[in-house]
Amino acid sequence: MTDSLTSSAGTRPEFEKINDVIRAEMERLQVPGVAVGIYYKGQEYTAGFGVTNVDHPQPVEPDTLFQIGSTTKTFTATAVMRLVEQGKLDLTAPIVNYLPDLKLSSDEITSKVTLRDLFAHTSGWVGDVFDDFGPGDDAVAKYVAKMNGLEQLTPLGKIWSYNNAGFTLAGRVIEAVTGKTYEAAVKELVLEPLGMNNSFFFANEVITYSFAVGHESLPGQKPRVLRPWALPRSVNPAGALISTVKDQLKYARLHMGDGKAEDGSQFLKSETITLMQQPVAKAGSIADEVGVSWLIRHFGDKKTVGHGGTTNGQLSAFQMVPSEGFAITVFTNSTSGGALHGYIVKWALENILGWEIPDNEHINLSSEELAAFAGTYSGYGSTLDIVLEDNGLVLKSTPKDIPALGKHAPPPPTKLAIINGDRVVALDEPYKGAIGEFIREDDGQISWFRFGGRIARAQKSSAV
Repeated sequence: MTDSLTSSAGTRPEFEKINDVIRAEMERLQVPGVAVGIYYKGQEYTAGFGVTNVDHPQPVEPDTLFQIGSTTKTFTATAVMRLVEQGKLDLTAPIVNYLPDLKLSSDEITSKVTLRDLFAHTSGWVGDVFDDFGPGDDAVAKYVAKMNGLEQLTPLGKIWSYNNAGFTLAGRVIEAVTGKTYEAAVKELVLEPLGMNNSFFFANEVITYSFAVGHESLPGQKPRVLRPWALPRSVNPAGALISTVKDQLKYARLHMGDGKAEDGSQFLKSETITLMQQPVAKAGSIADEVGVSWLIRHFGDKKTVGHGGTTNGQLSAFQMVPSEGFAITVFTNSTSGGALHGYIVKWALENILGWEIPDNEHINLSSEELAAFAGTYSGYGSTLDIVLEDNGLVLKSTPKDIPALGKHAPPPPTKLAIINGDRVVALDEPYKGAIGEFIREDDGQISWFRFGGRIARAQKSSAV
């Protein structure tokens, strides 16, 4: 393994310490394997740490394949933007123009929803649906044909809530206008022009390479391999790309540049690159704003543009700072990997770019005031119980069974602290640092709790 971030030009002094930080976090969080890629000031630094699989260990290298999860969404959006530039799609046109047989929860939603709505996560229907429609080329079409059964939780465009289903719908639009499968279209439109030759959608393409498997890491227990390994083909447009940190840095350079591929060809107009990184809607809990699929965060006058992803035991981060010519991607193969990559990205911003990222200031409220937030909040993927214990709020999450994502033990409870108004921050791992938000109706009643980007409906709501 190459367990030290290096480049062809050697190692910059500011990268020397990050290797020790990564190793220490891997040991603390029981993460079996990590791959890291950093691009900064024209140089690329990559490294692999640990092993791919605790049962059949092979060293993680910079060329080891990991599932990148939902960063795939930005590839779906990038493919769409190429089709927009070719005059084949319009972000603001009703999707039914391209899919005349589309049926959603109502005629109104069907007639109005656009690609812009999908990429902004404001479509309003249930989003975490991973139904398996088989391995055939019609898997995405079959998924979309069943979307009329998805409950419309909120009005179109009203509330931001992370939505996987919308990106499968976007993938189906790509299929309709190209006459190709989603995977073939993205390969032709994005992967091949960018020279991303080590990025794949299918397990049978991956099996001859070095690749990581997911693990569940629980305190006091040895990490265990999670199964199934692959997501259903029906959700490939939302999160199934398998890639390397080296390929991801190629992708980062494209989106931090003027739209030219590395061979000098104009892949996208520079205006299109800029447009994708401009806010389309206010987001919540995992980002401040959302652009055309990109998640945007602000740290004072500084801004990051990125994404990240989670599959069955593989969690990744992908962050760019276009103004600094800086990008970092971190792949992990453990359920505790989110805490690791969150810490590593923050460390890099602070220690390589010199940013100051203060912790959220906590606000002290009385037990009576805190009790107004307590209750049960029901989401599609989990039930969230917020209880008052020892004069503080505690979040207890109970995952619901989603076969495609495997079975997981419930995460340990996490304390919550109020940081401003109706926003809270988690204080304990694996959610440490995660933001939650209570969403109210006009009369002041709490109707939703948004955590991990998803809204969960209040089963009991109160006004403060």
